[in-house]
Amino acid sequence: MRLGVLDVGSNTVHLLVVDAHRGARPLPAHSFKAELRLAELLDEEGAIDSVGITRLVSTVGEAMEAAEDKGCEDVMAFATSAVREASNADHVLARVREETGADLQVLSGEDEARLTFLAARRWFGWSAGKLLLLDIGGGSLEIAYGLDENPDIAVSLPLGAGRLTAGHLPGDPPDAQDVRALRKDVRAQIARTVGEFARFGPPDHVVASSKTFRQLARIGGAARSAEGLYVQRELSRSSLREWVPKLAGMTVEQRAQLPGVSADRAPQLLAGALVAEGAMDLFEATTLEICPWALREGVILRRLDRLPSA
Repeated sequence: MRLGVLDVGSNTVHLLVVDAHRGARPLPAHSFKAELRLAELLDEEGAIDSVGITRLVSTVGEAMEAAEDKGCEDVMAFATSAVREASNADHVLARVREETGADLQVLSGEDEARLTFLAARRWFGWSAGKLLLLDIGGGSLEIAYGLDENPDIAVSLPLGAGRLTAGHLPGDPPDAQDVRALRKDVRAQIARTVGEFARFGPPDHVVASSKTFRQLARIGGAARSAEGLYVQRELSRSSLREWVPKLAGMTVEQRAQLPGVSADRAPQLLAGALVAEGAMDLFEATTLEICPWALREGVILRRLDRLPSA
């Protein structure tokens, strides 16, 4: 069957169309993506402003038309932290439903972590042992740990790269004091959760998903995306320690010239690097492996798991 998954995130609206059936690997058939940066379109009361709502409705409408054009039998539409935390979320969801037909389901941060963990477990398999998963989105950081497909513990922290950039790093390049203050705050928030994970013992394998981690691995020397999905890509803590001060001294334009860094995400790269470095330090991970699958694949896999057996 052909399925679509529509992800309304803090940075992008992304439709992924796949051909899939239970017990098989979903095969990507089409992708539609638009950068909206909803997290940056909030007014002083924390509501998504009229411009943001109009853009969101228009973009979701385009995505739903693309899903229909590509023959999707079902579209699983969901929204994450930007919509979840907006003070006018109910109004936004109603507008989207009325004008596009998309019934966006708002995922909790824990749901995000659990579904992303499922995708990572299916990608790496049982032989990977106990997994520690890290995922940096535009609005939040998800962390999950476990041996099975359902993690033993999953948390979500308000440490997304877009949120932190907008709220804490106004300069270009940012002021050194702002960088130090953000670094301190990020580590304090992550440190509060470390003890909850420690009682389960050390992981056998540390993995990460999200565009932020992929870009950090790429500037650290990992293979280009053109080299294929199955090439192993890693990010080391030593590489992050080397790159964080470099990124802090760069303008957005300079960061956009780095290998694998898109112009749209260049502004957020420093904040993402501070979160990644803090998480790897506090969880004592010297190296992590990049997982090609993330939340969208987790949503698809869970949907397939619920299909009746043939």
